[in-house]
Amino acid sequence: MKELDSRKLTTGKGIGLLSGGYGEDAKLKISFEFSPPKSQELEEKLWQAIKRLEPLQPGFVSVTYGAGGSTRERTHATVKRIVDETSLKPAAHLTCVGADKEAIDDVIRSYWEAGVRHIVALRGDPPTGIGTKYEPHPGGYAGSPELIEGIKRIADFEVSVGCYPEQHPDAATAQSDLDILKRKIDAGATRAITQFFFDPDVFLRFLDQVRAEGIEIPIVPGIMPVNGFKGVRRMAEAAGASVPDWLIKLFDGLEKDPETRKLIAASLVVEQCLRLREAGIDQFHFYTMNKADLTYAICHILGVRATSQ
Repeated sequence: MKELDSRKLTTGKGIGLLSGGYGEDAKLKISFEFSPPKSQELEEKLWQAIKRLEPLQPGFVSVTYGAGGSTRERTHATVKRIVDETSLKPAAHLTCVGADKEAIDDVIRSYWEAGVRHIVALRGDPPTGIGTKYEPHPGGYAGSPELIEGIKRIADFEVSVGCYPEQHPDAATAQSDLDILKRKIDAGATRAITQFFFDPDVFLRFLDQVRAEGIEIPIVPGIMPVNGFKGVRRMAEAAGASVPDWLIKLFDGLEKDPETRKLIAASLVVEQCLRLREAGIDQFHFYTMNKADLTYAICHILGVRATSQ
């Protein structure tokens, strides 16, 4: 993605989208990601976000799982509450780290018993922190392909997995990264959600590579509205996602101006989604950071409208 071209928002296909041309008729599919709260105050904010976005009726909402399994109980509690108190379909994140197979299998069974039918299966970050060497837990699952096999042995969950347009930081090569994705699919994964990215061309090049490998499952772009640029930039650097110079310049000098940041962030994601929609992409997974306003506004522009409960 080069310098932003504002003409895409006012001419050609862009105006078709902004006037509803890519709305209900295009059958746009959306999903949202939330994180389990760390305090009572944050729990209230999370549920405000969930209830705000619920009327948009996403295909599913995922709930993350902390490094080393550190949020296991909070993740389970959040997922269970979504099942019990909303019309949403939750997808619980599950990782290999911090537990042996028996403990992880117990979590899998507890999700099924709670009414969860969708798991996002991930290897997970090392308990010692991102950037350190990953070591499988003694007696645990070696990685996400093995975890998926374990999930499928227990119950017929739908399984989504992660994939990386700019290569996983631990992958030796781009090809080895694709080979791991194929192993996940062979194990039973039926959808892959990408790490977030800022340049739509990064995703489209990756999609071409994936399809050239004979991979046909949906590859869903992970979309990150930039609520706070410094925090997102740290996350990107840790995850191996490139941050273009033009993006840094756009947010320069706005550290104490959250309202302007929101306006810029919304326009950026709309531009990103416009480019992807023009390329035929009809699914988006939004990393909400437990904040609803930006995501709700972006979905509205994309033609997604609230439905009555």
